[in-house]
Amino acid sequence: GTSELAAPAATLGAMSLLEIVVTPMDKALAEAEKKISSWGTWGSEVRRFDWQWSGTEEAYILEGEATITPTGKFASCKEVTIKAGDFCIFPDGMTCVWNVTK
Repeated sequence: GTSELAAPAATLGAMSLLEIVVTPMDKALAEAEKKISSWGTWGSEVRRFDWQWSGTEEAYILEGEATITPTGKFASCKEVTIKAGDFCIFPDGMTCVWNVTK
């Protein structure tokens, strides 16, 4: 299995978030509101890896599922499971472990 998400080349907004925000969103609504078809895509096989965001990032999950566990100075933030149909906002600088399960 693979996971795939869409994200704009440069996500605008300097808002400081402490948590990962996950909002279930119909793909048609995500397209209407966020124009996700114009975003680049990223995919991953089932695996675990460390990650750090540089800049606040928005993503729409096209397929698959992953659990994201914040680490380091973000370790007190809540772990989230994201899946197809979720619109996500990831905070600038957050370090985490991705566990892609589907």
